[in-house]
Amino acid sequence: MPVPAAIAHAAEEFRYNNNSIKKFVSDLSHDDWLKQPQGAANHIAWIVGHIIWARTAVLARLGSKWSAPWLGMFARGEKVDGTAPYPSPEVLTAAWQEVAAALESALENASEETVNQPAANPGPPSADGKMSGTIRFLSWHETYHVGQISYIRCLLGHKSMMG
Repeated sequence: MPVPAAIAHAAEEFRYNNNSIKKFVSDLSHDDWLKQPQGAANHIAWIVGHIIWARTAVLARLGSKWSAPWLGMFARGEKVDGTAPYPSPEVLTAAWQEVAAALESALENASEETVNQPAANPGPPSADGKMSGTIRFLSWHETYHVGQISYIRCLLGHKSMMG
């Protein structure tokens, strides 16, 4: 089934972000994943975990599920904790691949009826008041965080992956 037109652009952004994330983290050391720029900003491990958490919100809206015991430490409003036992880059990368596959399948199998349902309230913003608007917002949200990863890797001394 083709992706519904109302979320086709979001589906493409999610696919583009899949490739960007893989590329942006491929040459990082374990320590790089946990370095906080200026000692205060979110580190890459937290950002990747948060993106995974946000993708589960999209999955839930499309009638699918994915979970991990550590997922809650990346929820909206959670802060980086320098003493927390964050999942390793290997665990986060494997989770990313699983969630990416689940999301691609969910988007490809989404029905017009599902994406046209009213958006949850309270919930993430929706420009059209429908689930489609929430999904589009969450793709934008993810792209914002992918940009943060790109910027942080440069702050850590790695070459830019864009431009």
